[in-house]
Amino acid sequence: MSFPRSAVMSIAGLLLTAFAASGHAQTAALTQKQLDTALERPRILFHPGPEYQDENRTEGMVIGWDRTPKGRIWAAWIGNGDSDNGWMSIATSDDDGKTWSKPRFVIDPVDQPGLPQRRTLVGNLWTDPKGRLWLFFDQSLGYFDGRGGDWYMRCDHPDAKKPKWTKPVRFADGATLNKPTVLSNGDWLLPVSLWPRDVVRTRLHKKIANDPLADAHHELDSMRMASVYASTDQGKTWTRRGGVSFPHQNFDEHMIVELKDGRLWMLARTYETTYESFSSDKGRTWSEPKPSPIRNVNVRFFLRRLQSGNLLLVKNGRVDERLKKREKMMAFLSGDDGKTWKGGLMLDERMGVTYPDGFQSPDGTINILYDRNRATDGEILRARFRESDILAGDFLSPGSGTKILVNKPLGPRPEKSAK
Repeated sequence: MSFPRSAVMSIAGLLLTAFAASGHAQTAALTQKQLDTALERPRILFHPGPEYQDENRTEGMVIGWDRTPKGRIWAAWIGNGDSDNGWMSIATSDDDGKTWSKPRFVIDPVDQPGLPQRRTLVGNLWTDPKGRLWLFFDQSLGYFDGRGGDWYMRCDHPDAKKPKWTKPVRFADGATLNKPTVLSNGDWLLPVSLWPRDVVRTRLHKKIANDPLADAHHELDSMRMASVYASTDQGKTWTRRGGVSFPHQNFDEHMIVELKDGRLWMLARTYETTYESFSSDKGRTWSEPKPSPIRNVNVRFFLRRLQSGNLLLVKNGRVDERLKKREKMMAFLSGDDGKTWKGGLMLDERMGVTYPDGFQSPDGTINILYDRNRATDGEILRARFRESDILAGDFLSPGSGTKILVNKPLGPRPEKSAK
């Protein structure tokens, strides 16, 4: 019998926690067959039960969102937080984000007795040039088993009354956290990260001596970097084209834009600050990574080319500022491919604002989704604005605004820290 993951940990997770609390070590390494249970197709629940509804869900972390050709907005966030207990919820809005559906479907891999939990934790939504909607997501044993796994599902008619999705396809080791980039030659480039080994020992794993996942998949150690996967056939196949090994690697969460001179510019999150690298051959080889003039606290940012040709940057603090905390989320514009930045629109000055992801509507409105205090308030929030608002430093255009609530978990809340 299998049990769906809800606000409480699964039986496997409880057992692991009990072992850790009692001082007993789980010493037996997992067999290859056990490790490969992470390769089994994840469970997609198109009729999620009450345990997945807001009334019973705890925590909230942004995955991403996008708009489909007829105006439907699809958004994804994580239930139960940034942990090995995470699962993904997908909802829609047909009135430009004023109201939202209950979960249209949930990705919650089935746990197996005696093994670490299987979880889905990161990914993104993307509407391709043909109007099809892609959902990229990962699956791992435990918080990270050393390999992970990048999957996609595709919906060819995302504005339909009853949209249908393809079966999940696993196409790479690692995980995707940001949207693909369409190059001028028609290639699609997708950022895929294979996390460093020290991530294996974080979260629940660090509490258990001789954890069975700690030394899994050493055969992939040479590929632990920010990779680029390319498709030259509109998503039928994806092939690794190249990658960058950033110093102080921490999830990467890299983003790629094509510059006007044809080069590719990659920015990545690290423990130290934001790093950058450039490619002159469509992502096959990359320059030595160096600290970027764009500095940031250790968290995801958002970089995208707008319809005007300007670049949009959303991050915590000023462009050259590395804050100590995740606060002061701001938006900036560049008309010279990132050499200089203009404006500075404060989207949310509060603490705990993270993980911006966005899209631009046909009328030019920029839409940013982000989360606030994911482990306590768990709010999923929205900002709407135009380029003119960024330059003015204020929400002046009709319909603009921020701190607009999209979703909030209403289940039992964890107690806030006294610190």
